[in-house]
Amino acid sequence: MTALPASDVRVAASADVDPTARIGAGSSVWHLAQVREGASLGRSCVVGRGAYVGSDVRVGDHVKIQNYALVYEPAELADGVFVGPAAVLTNDQHPRAVAPDGTPKGRDDWEQVGVTVREGASLGARSVCVAPVTVGRWATVGAGAVVVADVPDHALVVGVPARQIGWVGRAGVRLQPDGEGGWRCPRTGERYREERDGLELAT
Repeated sequence: MTALPASDVRVAASADVDPTARIGAGSSVWHLAQVREGASLGRSCVVGRGAYVGSDVRVGDHVKIQNYALVYEPAELADGVFVGPAAVLTNDQHPRAVAPDGTPKGRDDWEQVGVTVREGASLGARSVCVAPVTVGRWATVGAGAVVVADVPDHALVVGVPARQIGWVGRAGVRLQPDGEGGWRCPRTGERYREERDGLELAT
């Protein structure tokens, strides 16, 4: 990680990157995006036009946060995560603009809860992850889905609320039964077996 400015970090002139944010080598922050104070992006990340990365959010290497996605603190995104256009990661279980007495609520009036997205997982366009939830390794959340419960590793979930309809491999392709109680990727030929927390790559 290198603090701004760095010669191999691209930040559009219209982007708003706090001086305390840390941006990894080879990363790009595009037009009208905002990266808040204390946020940390790894190497070779892309933050698309109009996207928002909240205070102290932790982002791994090779992460893509597409246009107008909203990643609210204290979210954590592992290496290789894909956040689709206009996806939202929330941070408040009981959102209110005002207290019961009508006074405006401030930062200290609520407890932040975060969304965790594990290695290689993908969140489809306009999907919503309602904190606190964890999206497992290499899982795929379909476009427009609303995630309200943890998603197992390699699961494919769709709908409102999101429900599992299958499994996906590391290539993002839906897996097929291999006839031996496991699963096979039709693109790569990789085989997977079911474990307690989802699928694991068979060795």
